[in-house]
Amino acid sequence: MSIRQNKIANEIQRALSVFFQKETNSICMGSMVSVTVVRVTPDFSLARVYLSIFAGPAPEEVIQNIEANHGAVKGYLGNQLKGMRKIPELSFHIDDSLDYAEEIDELLKK
Repeated sequence: MSIRQNKIANEIQRALSVFFQKETNSICMGSMVSVTVVRVTPDFSLARVYLSIFAGPAPEEVIQNIEANHGAVKGYLGNQLKGMRKIPELSFHIDDSLDYAEEIDELLKK
């Protein structure tokens, strides 16, 4: 990943973290949503956003609600990233790396 990709990914992660904290009740359905990783494609057309979702409804439901409010999320991001000509499309995914790490840890203990 290039330096520019890293900078943009970090800015998107920071902005979305603030947004999800502000919109906990409406968009996040009362869940605590944490942006763990953002990966931006080399042409800056797509940003894959990985989320950890705690407390509240099932993570799949929260992701569906976030995607249903895609316009509001992208609009907020556009206001935060004024220096960019085009805001990348956002693709939201559940970050299951913690579950995977716990599973490996359990297997190693056996």
